[in-house]
Amino acid sequence: MSKLTKNQKVAEAKVDSHRQYKLTEACELVKEVSYAKFDASVELSVRLGVDPRKANQMVRGVVTLPHGTGKVTRVLVLCTPDKEAEAQGAGADFVGLDDYIEKIKGGWTDVDVIICTPTVMAKIGPIGRILGPRGLMPNPKTGTVTMDIATAVKEVKAGKIDFKVDKQGIVHTAIGKVSFSAQHR
Repeated sequence: MSKLTKNQKVAEAKVDSHRQYKLTEACELVKEVSYAKFDASVELSVRLGVDPRKANQMVRGVVTLPHGTGKVTRVLVLCTPDKEAEAQGAGADFVGLDDYIEKIKGGWTDVDVIICTPTVMAKIGPIGRILGPRGLMPNPKTGTVTMDIATAVKEVKAGKIDFKVDKQGIVHTAIGKVSFSAQHR
């Protein structure tokens, strides 16, 4: 086993691993034990006791956090010219179609979420091999393929997160930042 650093020993001394903390106590404890020099993320990991290899036990979903995740999300909207004004008005960072598809073919993937309309999916198909492994491929199940572009962009910017159970039956997701107040968690 590796040695603990001074900061890790101090943090471990403040936390009782056999005690269940209330949410407000846990929020205050996170602020006390955080020793990073940056605004660290707070992650939630829940062991669900399910077997994700079985189709009826797969856990997956989408939730919008009331105060967001604390991260700035860059959104690319791939749509026809008639929807571009709607996407710009909703706060999308990048809006277009053919020029961005060519940029992505060239290796550009400097976005966090890609939202598109169903009519554009045929043009996005060829770049699926680039977007898929990065988790950027638009999907109707996650709400990134929709005709209501403005609502989708606003939800993503507000702090919409996707969660999915991993191979061991555990859900991991970031729920905020250490700098958030107890009321914002």
